[in-house]
Amino acid sequence: MPDDHNENSEYHPRWDELITLQEAAKFSGLSYSHVSYLARNGDIWAKKLGRDWFTTEKAVKEYMARD
Repeated sequence: MPDDHNENSEYHPRWDELITLQEAAKFSGLSYSHVSYLARNGDIWAKKLGRDWFTTEKAVKEYMARD
């Protein structure tokens, strides 16, 4: 499985835009386990750096706007 997922593979956020999945869960009101699921399955843009996954507020907002 590739380390990063996105429908738009051209998306490259700046380092200062990255947030942890825990921060994304707090920001979105979703559970951490759901945000983690979305990241692993490519439903939101996410990048695994070392053992931790990161996303962006923009990616979470885009996902939330789809529903």
